Amino acid sequence: MNRFSLAVSGAIARVTEAALGPYQAAVIRIGFALTWLLFLLREFPHRHEMYGPSAPWSWELGRQLIDLNHAFTVLMWSDSGFWFESVYLLAVLSAALLMLGWRTRTMSVLFLLGVLSLQNRSVLMGDGGDNVLHLMSIYLVFTRCGQVWSLDARRERRGAAARARGERVVDRVGPALWGLSGVALLAATLAGKLGDDWMLEAAGSEGMGAPRLVWTFAESAVNGPGMVPALLWAVWAAMGLWWLVGRRARTAQPRILLDVVTNVLHNAALLVIMAEACLIYATAGWYKIQGSRWQDGTAVYYPLHLDYFSPWPALADLLSSSGTLVMLVTYGTVLVQVAFPFTLLNRRLKNVLLALMITEHAVIAVVLGLPFFSLAMIAADAVFLPTTFLRRLGALGARARGRLSRRGGREEPAAPPSAPAPEQTHVGFTA
Repeated sequence: MNRFSLAVSGAIARVTEAALGPYQAAVIRIGFALTWLLFLLREFPHRHEMYGPSAPWSWELGRQLIDLNHAFTVLMWSDSGFWFESVYLLAVLSAALLMLGWRTRTMSVLFLLGVLSLQNRSVLMGDGGDNVLHLMSIYLVFTRCGQVWSLDARRERRGAAARARGERVVDRVGPALWGLSGVALLAATLAGKLGDDWMLEAAGSEGMGAPRLVWTFAESAVNGPGMVPALLWAVWAAMGLWWLVGRRARTAQPRILLDVVTNVLHNAALLVIMAEACLIYATAGWYKIQGSRWQDGTAVYYPLHLDYFSPWPALADLLSSSGTLVMLVTYGTVLVQVAFPFTLLNRRLKNVLLALMITEHAVIAVVLGLPFFSLAMIAADAVFLPTTFLRRLGALGARARGRLSRRGGREEPAAPPSAPAPEQTHVGFTA
């Protein structure tokens, strides 16, 4: 019983004392932000036909669907071309800044709004990777994905060095972003644009007060339509509380409590991302087993000869010319997808299958012409990459950046690339 108690207490301490997997979280942040950014840039000339005023799925059709499924999209707030262009450009900007790790908490929320707004506007667009991106953009909001490989981490290092020299460090950008986002949230809520007008309903009820307001807010969130507005307000309030405690708390206990809550949310979100990736592969593999073409080993042959999935017909013909190769790839795909969740119990075997799956997605990107689906899946797979490998990759990137800086005549001090990630990073509004 004593050993069991020690094990439980050790597990609780591990989950609460640090945000686990900082490098994996950073790779996920970079991977999904890059995927969405490249997609938006590639489709920039066609944005009006896909999501805008010229889309076959018209604004009125989108409105009717939103009324039925209560999905969230700010593009339904107005059908003007200026509003669409503003939302599209904001989605591009937030994806770029999230990838760089600038104000990651705020940018992760704006990234989520961009993904939901565009994807829910035209539900028929996408190749499968959009579903993965849709889910992961929600989970990213709860992670501390800016601890390493980000502008936030660099700013924190410089701030710590300045404080060690006795200099005063004041963050003006964070509070400004928080204030502007609060004004925007309040204006959208009072205008009835967020959810089911929960605030107006609460304000119009008799005996309106804080308990009534909180109850109406929670009820709207649980029922579904108010989930996104509830998330937005919760994140905004949490960011304000984080700053207030950091500036006004006289003891360390309130900050430690906020750190514990944030770490638990981060670790839970990372666990959900892992479970989501395993669920994707498991369901895909078991559904394939039930298909007759997968059972007889010929399933891979058919997509290679569809015009939609044949950007390189000569390459597709070359790969499908060998019946043995087609059979091996067909059976190998099923075997890897079904087996992967079980290989998590063996680190070496997991790494081998992980390399095979990443290679498979890279081949799919080239041969079948599905680059963004493959990028999204590779980004999801990155949560299982070994920390040692990621740190070595970061060291290589740091050395390459150093060489480029020297060639350009610039010398920029950097933290040792082999140094472990900080367990608790206090970066104000980007915590």
